[in-house]
Amino acid sequence: MIKILIADDHMLIREGLEKIISLEGNMQILFKCRDGKEAIDHIRKNSLDVALLDINMPYFTGIDVLRVIKNENIDVKTIILTVESDKNTLFEAIEIGADGYILKDSAADEIVEAINTVYSGEKYIDKSLVSLIFSKIKSKEDKNSIFDRLSKREVEVLLYISQGFSNKEIASKLFLSEKTVKNYTTSLFEKLGVHDRVQAALLAVQNNIEGYYKKK
Repeated sequence: MIKILIADDHMLIREGLEKIISLEGNMQILFKCRDGKEAIDHIRKNSLDVALLDINMPYFTGIDVLRVIKNENIDVKTIILTVESDKNTLFEAIEIGADGYILKDSAADEIVEAINTVYSGEKYIDKSLVSLIFSKIKSKEDKNSIFDRLSKREVEVLLYISQGFSNKEIASKLFLSEKTVKNYTTSLFEKLGVHDRVQAALLAVQNNIEGYYKKK
């Protein structure tokens, strides 16, 4: 059973998420919080698996809660709940290292998929949010591209990561096993000096991975 905390200052959002999650046999909501302070108190005192955090809340924001979790090494997966206007603040969450990122109006199946994905140890970012975050980024190409250190297959995997595809989806597209794709992601993360797939995707788009791939 996946033990979940929901933190959002809007009652309709909390109730909507509760309704979606309550239909899942492998998930249980332990706490519903109206602000970041309440969320931090519960996260510190209780054993939880996944925390859904609104990016903007009273007292402490979702970013503040995320920092506490990381600084205190609390063992809980985090999913940031956001809206389109929060995209600038969202970069902070990416830098700190949340486990998942979803829009508040995401479809029910995407919310469930996000929870299951981060609980299994992978990162999740819904595809609508990928295009939202990266649409304003100006691509740049260095004379000596950072992608030169990657193998051809690693470049392919990184391209799909930047487009929001999961390891399972990438494996299907490249006719590889999911384990092989995980090995490629681990290798390319190390070569690029990033910690997770969202940071890798951000770096890829900033450095025009699509343009680099087309030249190869």
